[in-house]
Amino acid sequence: MQRITRIEGTGVAVRGNEIDTDRIIPARFLKQITFDGLGEQAFRDVRFRSDGSMTVHPFNDPRRAGASVLLVNKNFGCGSSREHAPQALHRWGIKAIVGESFAEIFAGNCNTMGVPAVIVGQSEIARLMDLVDADPAVVVVVDLERQTVTVGGETVSCTMPEAYRQALVSASWDSTAELLANRDAIQRTAARLPYLSAFAG
Repeated sequence: MQRITRIEGTGVAVRGNEIDTDRIIPARFLKQITFDGLGEQAFRDVRFRSDGSMTVHPFNDPRRAGASVLLVNKNFGCGSSREHAPQALHRWGIKAIVGESFAEIFAGNCNTMGVPAVIVGQSEIARLMDLVDADPAVVVVVDLERQTVTVGGETVSCTMPEAYRQALVSASWDSTAELLANRDAIQRTAARLPYLSAFAG
């Protein structure tokens, strides 16, 4: 695992409150066995009409291709707790999300993938979105050690649950990697548990 302390890249703003996980990735894509290919389906039902033609949506804007920081409004990721939502965003290319607030399970799912979801105030996110919309090339920097978000020459403070932040900056955010790294200790503990060993054979 790697420490995640700073994310830098161009941004894409998706405006609107209460954007739920079904809008981020429609339920029909949950049938997939793996997360492969989910990135191209992010926001599918608001990016495309029923005839397949594209709508006006930030994820359809060619100037936003390669953007790695998503800016959102209030209660982003609400609704179903599906892990597919942050997976779709991550596989589209998103490495950090800056918003007014997040659904708790969504933010936790993001963190276990190494995608920080940081919180800024309402007026601050409005200003940052305006800056990103005005200049597709402007650089967005999310600094988890300083707890700041910088867009161009403007810097604002950000917050996130301290346990999440510490997991990212200390490289302990990947629970699967943590388990694999401690495989021997887990096997020793399992061997001492009677309900796993005493009744075998």
